[in-house]
Amino acid sequence: MEQWKCNICGYIYNPETGDPEGDIPAGTSFESLPDSWMCPVCGAGKEEFTKI
Repeated sequence: MEQWKCNICGYIYNPETGDPEGDIPAGTSFESLPDSWMCPVCGAGKEEFTKI
């Protein structure tokens, strides 16, 4: 699965681990994240992420 990097703080969203603190289970692709999901580090929206 593809990883995505926050352009603001550098956080890497890894679909293999999801975002446990945000109740996003492992295996959730970036595209499947809800539109309301935000970077758990800086609060940036999905539009601030770039595929790496």
